Amino acid sequence: MRITNVNIFDGRQVRAERSVDLADGSISALAATGAQSDTFDGEDGWLIPGLIDCHVHMELDPADKTPPAPDAPRDLDAMAERAGGMVRAGITTARDLGGGAWAEIELRDRIAAGTVIGPRLLCAGQPITSVGGHCHFWGGEATTVEEGEAVFARQLEHGADLLKIMATGGRFTPDSKPSKAQFPLAFIQAMVAAADAAGVHTAAHCHGSEGIDFAARAGITTIEHCSWVGDSGKWASDFRPDVVAEMARRGTWVSPTINAGWQRFLDSGSDMVKTLRGCFDAMRAAGVRLVASTDAGIPGVWHKDLPKAVGVFARIAGLTNAEAITSATADAASAIGLGGTTGAIASGLSADLLLLPHNPLDDLAALTEPAAVWARGERVL
Repeated sequence: MRITNVNIFDGRQVRAERSVDLADGSISALAATGAQSDTFDGEDGWLIPGLIDCHVHMELDPADKTPPAPDAPRDLDAMAERAGGMVRAGITTARDLGGGAWAEIELRDRIAAGTVIGPRLLCAGQPITSVGGHCHFWGGEATTVEEGEAVFARQLEHGADLLKIMATGGRFTPDSKPSKAQFPLAFIQAMVAAADAAGVHTAAHCHGSEGIDFAARAGITTIEHCSWVGDSGKWASDFRPDVVAEMARRGTWVSPTINAGWQRFLDSGSDMVKTLRGCFDAMRAAGVRLVASTDAGIPGVWHKDLPKAVGVFARIAGLTNAEAITSATADAASAIGLGGTTGAIASGLSADLLLLPHNPLDDLAALTEPAAVWARGERVL
C-alpha cells in the first residue's frame, strides 16, 4: 500500500518525501519505489508517527474516584473499549504502569493477536510498593529485597514487560504521602539489578525529591511524575539541581504525566505551573529528556486524551510544537525501549501512522482531528 500526497514529519524533522509505502505491517519505503495497486490520497495532509502514551492504567475507570478493591473483577470489555478509543484517537502504543490482576496483560495479548483493536501495549503488572504504600491494593507489597524480587518474579511469570516500583507515596492511596520515599536506595538498586538481569527496563513513581534522588542514583530508566515535592507537600517545592545532574549523567528519562486537565492550571495562572516550568527549563538545560504521558485511568484522566494533553504539556514544559510531537513519538519510543520498533516514520519500523488534515507544527490542536490512523499497518480510522 502507498500513502501519497502527504507532508511528513518523521518524529524529529520534516521530510522532503511525499509518500510512504507499507508492506506486511511495516514501513517499506519513503517515496515511491515502483507501481502500487493500492493507494491512499492524503490530500496534502500531515503524516506523523502514531502517538505514544508512556503512562496509562488500562484497568482503571477514570469515572471512578476510588481505588479498586483488591478482589474486584476486571472488566475486559470496558478495557477493550478504552483501547479502541485510544487507537482511533491516534495513540498506537502505550505503556501500562500498574494493575492488580494482569488483565491488562491479557488485553495486550488480545490486541497483539488481532482479536481486539487497540494500541501496542507494554505492561508492568503489579508495581512493587511498601506495605500499605501507594497502590498496595494491586498486590505488590514488599519490605525486604527478597520480597521485592519475589514480586518482580511473579510479574515476569505473568508476562510483564518491565518493572515498576513505587519509590514514593502518592495521592491516589489514602494515608500515603507523596513527599516520602517508600524504600531506601539499596532496595531500589537491587530491583534495578533484577530488572537488568531479566533484560527489561524500569519505571519509578516519584513525587518526593528524596525518592527522585534514589531512583536516579539507582539507574531507573524512566522517572514518572518527577514532581519535586518537599516536606511542605507542595509540588515543585524542593527542586534539586544535584539530582538533575545525576539524571542527565545517567540518561534518565522523565515522564511527567501532564494530562489535558492541567489546562485548568494554565487558565488560572497557577503559581505551581510557573514553578514547575522553571524546573522543566532547568532539567532540559541540563540535558534531561521529557516524554509525553498522562496517567490515564486515574480520576478524570481519559485514556484517549493524549492528543489533547500534548498541547498542554508543551505549554507547561516550554516545548516547541515539534519538540512536543517528538516527546510523544520518537523520544517516547526510545524511552520505553521501542526505538527500533515504532515512534518514527522510517523504513523497517512498524507502520504506526497518524494522518492529520492540518499542520501540527503550526498548531498542536491538529492532533485532536485525525483523518486516518494506521496501527501496525492496519487502518483503524
